[in-house]
This record gives sequence, C-alpha cells and structure tokens, in this order.
Amino acid sequence: MTTSTTAVDTAPRRPLWQRLPVIAQLRQSVGLQRGMLVAGLVITTIFVLTAIFAPLLAPYGYAELRNEDGLFGATEPPSAEHWFGTTQGGYDVLSRLIWGSRTALLVIIVAVAASLVVGVLLGLISGYFGGSLDRVMVVIADAIYSFPSLLLAIVLAIVISKGQSSLWGGILAAALSITVVFIPQYLRVTRAEVVRIKNEAFVESARVIGSSHVRIMLRHVLRNSTRTLPLILTLNASEAILTLAGLGFLGFGIEPTKAAEWGYDLNKAVPDVTAGIWWTSVFPGVAIVLVVVGLTLMGESLNDLADPRLRKRAAGAEPVEDLGMDDDAADAGVADVPGAAANRGGEVK
Repeated sequence: MTTSTTAVDTAPRRPLWQRLPVIAQLRQSVGLQRGMLVAGLVITTIFVLTAIFAPLLAPYGYAELRNEDGLFGATEPPSAEHWFGTTQGGYDVLSRLIWGSRTALLVIIVAVAASLVVGVLLGLISGYFGGSLDRVMVVIADAIYSFPSLLLAIVLAIVISKGQSSLWGGILAAALSITVVFIPQYLRVTRAEVVRIKNEAFVESARVIGSSHVRIMLRHVLRNSTRTLPLILTLNASEAILTLAGLGFLGFGIEPTKAAEWGYDLNKAVPDVTAGIWWTSVFPGVAIVLVVVGLTLMGESLNDLADPRLRKRAAGAEPVEDLGMDDDAADAGVADVPGAAANRGGEVK
C-alpha cells in the first residue's frame, strides 16, 4: 500500500494545457477512437470559427436582397456571383448558411450554460445532503425528463415570442426548452459522483477540522465531481441544434429579416424540391447534419476515453477492471487508494 501511494505521489505532473479535458483525451486516444475524436474536433472547430467570423466570411448580409447590380433574383442556381445559389425569397444561400451558424452557436451557449449551472448546483445539493430532499429532486427530475423537448419548445416559442419571431425570442424559446429538459441529466450525473465522493477520506478529513458544508461542497466535492460533464455537454449541444432546426422547420423559427436559421430555410425550401431546385434545401440540410455528426463524434469519443477499460482495449492491451482509478493512476496501473485520492484533488489545508 505504501509503495502504491508513493508511486502516485512521485509521478511527474503534466503541464496544465495537457490536462485540459479534450487535450488529455486526445493524447490518450489511439486508432479509431483518435480518428473519431479528430474528425469531431475539426468539424466543431470549423463550425465555431464560422460562427465567430460570420461578418467577415459571409459575402452578403443574412437579409440582403440586392447589391449594386440590383436584386439577386429568386431561386437562382449556383454561379460565380452566388456560389450556393439563392432562395425562393431571393436571399443568398451561402450567406444565410454562414450567418445561421452564429444563431446555432448562440442557442448552444445559452442552453448548455444555463442547464449546466442549474443542473450541477441541484445535483450537488441533492447528492451531498441526501434524505427526503434527494428523493424529491430525483422524482421531479425524472418527471421533467419525460417531457418531449420539441413540444415544450413549441409552447415556449409561442409564449416567449408572442408570435413575433425575433432573434432573441427564437433563441430564448429554443434555449429555455432545452434547458428544462437537460437539467435532469446534469443533476443525475453530478449527484451520482457526489454520492461517491462525499464518503472519501479527504472529505471526512475536511469535516473533522470543522470546514463548513459550503466549503466542502465547492472546494472538495464539486471539483472532483465534474469529470464526465464535458462528455454530456457535447452531446447536448447537438441536441440543441436539432431542437432549433425542428422549431424552424415547423414554422416556429426566426423570421429571415431578424436572423438566419437553418430550420426555417429548410421549411421554405420544401416546395422547391418538387420543382427540381435542390440547392435551397441541400446546403442547409448538410450543414445541420455535419455539425450534429461532428459534435456527436467528439462526445462519443470522449465518452469511450473516459472509461479505462475501453481505452486499454482500443490501445490493444488487456482490458483492466474499473476500480475507481483516475486517468494518471490508470495509466500507471496504480489503484485509487484513499491516500492517493486525498493527494489528487482534495487535500485539506
């Protein structure tokens, strides 16, 4: 036991940038897992950069109908002037595609950030204190999770936007509906980790020296309970895009004069399909599919790499039994003994 603890204590500490969630998993990945993770990272990075630099990349505004030569024209095929053609309303398809990435990114940020903060906080309280409060919160979380997110999004879109599909009205309608549905996921995952960690030796030591519940929860328990959250975050981001696109396709999206949104463009392109006008529907549909696939690939790869058994199997080694080891200890073949747990993430000062 002494030898194992010493091995963990004397192991070289990696630089901070190598211990970041995605960078650490990328260094551990091999074979197919690395290919999936790299593909997901590339697609996601392109999506984020396109959304950030949309004003520089888009040749026209999302609601622009003319240039110095006059009107663009409706359903114009792809050409040198309009690479992806124009829509039935006379908008440049490429421009609305680029600006639509910014709308999707805003929905992801608002929805995931809100559900992450609320869900983690409730899961921390529920798992740490337990008892009747824990049981009530788990039952409520299960009831909320059974609600269909798209139906809830439609109701909130009507209530929030009052029939006026503005930029922030559409974003908040989609984001709030996603937040309500995603909170139970973060609550249950955080609660499960808190229930396990609150009985560790370093938490008991903090109680013995008289640390308050708030200090123990925030300094010792919370920092060791968020290991799997980046995995859920990436998968929820793809769900957020699908919900926003579903709202737009059903006619509850954002008006084209307020912002660009891929689901709305797909809705308006449905009549064009029978007329042989393919560019108004193909490009927004491909954008939605690519972004969702990229986020899903990244999330699934991170999920596999978080399990030491799957990581060892992908590397061609014998699968190891999951004994509660962290990443550094699993690579060194050292069990997560109480002393190592105290030194790893919750030393008492």
